[in-house]
Amino acid sequence: MKAAWYETQGSPDVLVTGEMPDPAPGAGEVRIRVSASGINPGDLKKREDAFSHGMPYPRVIPHSDGAGIIDQLGDGVPAGRLGQRVWCFGAQSYRPFGTAAQYVVVPANQAMHLPDEIDFVTGACLGISAITAHRAVHSAGALAGRQVLVQGGAGGVGSFAVGFARRAGATVIATVRSAQDEEAARAAGAHHAVRTDALAPADVVGQIQRLAPQGVHHIVDVAFDANIDMDEQVLAQGGSISAYATGNAKPAIPFWELLFKNTRIMLLGSDDFPADAKLAAAQETNALLTDGWKGIRIDRRFALDDIAAAHRYAQGRPRGRVVLET
Repeated sequence: MKAAWYETQGSPDVLVTGEMPDPAPGAGEVRIRVSASGINPGDLKKREDAFSHGMPYPRVIPHSDGAGIIDQLGDGVPAGRLGQRVWCFGAQSYRPFGTAAQYVVVPANQAMHLPDEIDFVTGACLGISAITAHRAVHSAGALAGRQVLVQGGAGGVGSFAVGFARRAGATVIATVRSAQDEEAARAAGAHHAVRTDALAPADVVGQIQRLAPQGVHHIVDVAFDANIDMDEQVLAQGGSISAYATGNAKPAIPFWELLFKNTRIMLLGSDDFPADAKLAAAQETNALLTDGWKGIRIDRRFALDDIAAAHRYAQGRPRGRVVLET
């Protein structure tokens, strides 16, 4: 099969393409003929060794998310799954070979049915973003009739968080960086969007407080270090924060202010969510899509041979998702 891989970490230039043996599924696994492979920020961080973990395997085919058709079954997998359109998650989580290839093998329970009306490129953008967002929203408990703030509501995870929170019955406020992002957040289901690009932080806080005068009950945060002071100011008594990213690995927090509000803080890493939480998230993702949700923006598509250019482009913080078509 044609595949892309790296054998040393670093810039996108470490990525090469070539031929590798076709993989075969083991017991409980399926092989997917990949049509599209999604690029996530985590894939870039693994390639560049952002967390100083080193090379986990001698050779890594990157990307955890993808979509395609199941073309081989391992022992114990029901025959009815052969030929099924699927999206997959976790392909390169604690495994060496991800979706940046013509074929990928994953556990059968990590290959979810892709509804017929959803194309493969969209399917390749689900996985990490949707599962992280679902956990970030629902870790707060029941949300019907409550106020939820999604920081970065037009992003890959943020747009899903907006959709899941609205589906759960919350009133959703999203912060966004531009008019284009405001449009995207509203398309994902935000009731209100607060622009941060032309406002001082105090004015952003003021706008959110006017929309939620009793405070927001739950916050989903993409930049814990940058937003924690603002989060504390707009949070309701007994509220909660779910954070899945930070720019500073050791951020300072307003401890006493958060304590006096009896704040719950949940820090979420998608690779290590419980299996039942991942399955629930995947199932609700399909329900969200079949209900007609339009929260995914595709910024640019690349061919597999152009994976290095795709990674460089993705590092530039595009306004939508970057996808390889294999």
